[in-house]
Amino acid sequence: MAALACDDHPLVRSALALVLEDIVGGPVLTAQDYAGAWSHAEERGDIEIAVVDLHMPGIGGLEGIAGLRERAPGARIVVLTGSDSDDDLLAVLALGVDGFVPKSVEPGVVEAAIRLVMAGGRYLPARVADLAAQGLTAPPASAARAATGRAAIIPSIQAPLGRLSSRQRDVLDQMARGRANKEIAQLLGLSPATVKTHVAHIIAVVGASNRTEAATRARELGLI
Repeated sequence: MAALACDDHPLVRSALALVLEDIVGGPVLTAQDYAGAWSHAEERGDIEIAVVDLHMPGIGGLEGIAGLRERAPGARIVVLTGSDSDDDLLAVLALGVDGFVPKSVEPGVVEAAIRLVMAGGRYLPARVADLAAQGLTAPPASAARAATGRAAIIPSIQAPLGRLSSRQRDVLDQMARGRANKEIAQLLGLSPATVKTHVAHIIAVVGASNRTEAATRARELGLI
């Protein structure tokens, strides 16, 4: 099975390729725009996961993702973006993507989010629940028509307790108490690197961007 990393910035593209190579263990294809991503998808039928930047030169983001979905229907798609627009988020969700990862997330969260998606989960920002509560369940009509021709529905938000191991719940509890990674490592008898990995996974599972937001989100979901 292959993976696809698509970003118009060479350094980001290279970093994504390295992450995907470690996770997937198979060939990693790269592209600098949606035209290239479409070409790869048409040439191969085994793309398992695609991580794509939302806004790149050339083909627009929504059209690009919709076209990639058509050409690689079996691929899980994770959108990596610098956009904090709710309209972008809602429009992308209308396309049924498996992850929407802001580039502002803490280091390690991108990898954790990709691993979560590969395991069958979804990475969505915590604000998805707020938008759903406000009744904002569809993108602007013009965006929806351009992307899919149908209205979008926000997926239900469910507590992801089963996606956290008992040790990760221990780490989450200490995070909620405001303890730093080094303190958590000492208290739980773990290495700082292991704690860092657990923290990134927790942030990804609850759909947060940082540890403070993760603790708040975990309380809302009843995890702590």
